[in-house]
Amino acid sequence: MSQNKKYIALGLMSGTSLDGIDAAIIKTDGYSIENFGPFESEPYDARFKARLYAELGKTQFSEALQKELTYLHAEFVRSLFLKHSCSGSEIDIIGFHGQTIYHNPNESFTLQIGDGALLTKLLGIPVVNNFRGADIAAGGQGAPLTPIYHKALTSKLSSPTVIVNIGGVANLSFISDGCLLALDSGPGNAPLDDLMVKKLGVPFDEYGAVARRGRINRKVLQSLLNHTYFSMQPPKSLDRNEFDLSAIEDLSIEDAAATLVAFTTETIAQSAKYFPQRSQRWLITGGGRHNSFMMDELSKRLGFKVMPVEDVGWNGDALEAQAFAFLAVRSLLNLPLSFPSTTGVSMELTGGDLYGL
Repeated sequence: MSQNKKYIALGLMSGTSLDGIDAAIIKTDGYSIENFGPFESEPYDARFKARLYAELGKTQFSEALQKELTYLHAEFVRSLFLKHSCSGSEIDIIGFHGQTIYHNPNESFTLQIGDGALLTKLLGIPVVNNFRGADIAAGGQGAPLTPIYHKALTSKLSSPTVIVNIGGVANLSFISDGCLLALDSGPGNAPLDDLMVKKLGVPFDEYGAVARRGRINRKVLQSLLNHTYFSMQPPKSLDRNEFDLSAIEDLSIEDAAATLVAFTTETIAQSAKYFPQRSQRWLITGGGRHNSFMMDELSKRLGFKVMPVEDVGWNGDALEAQAFAFLAVRSLLNLPLSFPSTTGVSMELTGGDLYGL
């Protein structure tokens, strides 16, 4: 493979919030991004989302569910091509993240369902998947993997910069000259989303309206912050369902929501202690940036205003899918995806399984 070639890559991402599928096209040489192409997102229907949710935490998976998930991705890619007048022949490689069902690096185990060989067969395009497996097998955390993409994105920004992805789990990348650090800070949107589904039958707390009406229960918050994860040194990563949230069950919906937002934002803010320099540029991506109450609370805890990534011209909805397009090209070129300072692996490591070439 030529390291001077520019590749047209399509990234497919389904995050721990279980919202649906994101697809993004970029042009890249695996080091920098030449341009951004189309982006589309499609939510899972309620029944399929419920079936995925029922699989969380399992170390075995349903072959039928994996096949259905893969077919859904293929159909979505075809619809993206049709909408944007693209041809599959224009795409050099697909980065297929799949759906994380279970992640426990302490057990040296991570599981993302999605059949790369089947997706290649359905679309006739080479596919890279199983991005986390090599890192986990080598003793790394297997996550987060997006920091090397964040580094490429920030190449023209002054440093240091912190990028926070508030998805189902929250993860941070600290980028400065010659330094790339990363960790999962703690919960992201998942606990709050699950609360909204359980109590109100809605998928999320729009703009944080419910949480804004509540009061933080300091005793419950402290009990959550006492989890052993927060005394561990990074690099470190989390499963979506790591935390026992039974303590919020007796709270009103408003107070429970406010307490969960405090849990997410406090653990993000506390992560700043691991960085070698102070940065006042914190760029927020992921669904959490749409929650204005969460953004306000995070700004309050940090002591300065955080910004959505749109403020520097990026699309926060597309960022993770773009990242896996970028990682697919790096995998194709045998370039490292993970690093001692991002996943704790002992040496820089490439990863991913390639199908179709």
